[in-house]
Amino acid sequence: MRTLVHCAQDSATMVGRNLRHTLRSPDTMIMTIAVPVSILLMFVYVFGGAMNVGGGSYIDYVVPGIILLCAGFGSGATAVAVATDTHSGIVDRFRAMAVSRNSVLTGHVLESVLRNLLTSSLVVLVAVALGFRPTADPLRWLAVAGVLACFVVALSWIAAALGLLASNPEAANGFMFFFMFLPYVSSAFVPTQTLPSWLRGFAAHQPVTSVTETVRGLLMGTPVGDSAPTVLAWCAGLALAGYLAAGALSRRRTAS
Repeated sequence: MRTLVHCAQDSATMVGRNLRHTLRSPDTMIMTIAVPVSILLMFVYVFGGAMNVGGGSYIDYVVPGIILLCAGFGSGATAVAVATDTHSGIVDRFRAMAVSRNSVLTGHVLESVLRNLLTSSLVVLVAVALGFRPTADPLRWLAVAGVLACFVVALSWIAAALGLLASNPEAANGFMFFFMFLPYVSSAFVPTQTLPSWLRGFAAHQPVTSVTETVRGLLMGTPVGDSAPTVLAWCAGLALAGYLAAGALSRRRTAS
């Protein structure tokens, strides 16, 4: 119990440290918001008129995908932050102190969740100003926040592992490109039925589609169906894989 309390205290300290770094480098949050908003404007005002999503306005359809895109960009910043800590020597200094080994990575992941929930909220406010009209009640909004938090935790642990694997911070950002690209090959921007047959199966069964459909159903008041259990399974599996990989890579670097 004493060890758990010590780890929790150290993790809280690391969250505060990472939040201060974010506040001192506001360009990270600005880019995390600016890129998804720019893509939202492009899809709504440039491509929206040509999109057929089976009824309803296109902005109501596309905003859940934009929120997940925002989470992907935010997780990319986490990979860069972990790689920066790893290669700057600060982790070696922490090892020389009475600091819990897991607290450094846990601090990055928890800070990523807080930062991504904030940036996602700002993106939603921009979308509302552009015409997005969700019908969710407060309980469904809480459910949306919970789903996004689970998704960001999963992505952030993957990002932490990739940050440890990368040879430098620039490479860490490149490693996250695949996860940032996933929303484009899902139901985030167009229904999966409109995709080519060879791509449709992957798009329909990848994690971003399940998360998008769940968030869209919660926000617009439509039935969620069986996508919610699938989301929890995907998030748990990805988070566990990222956590185990990050732990193994951290121990390998410590040994070397």
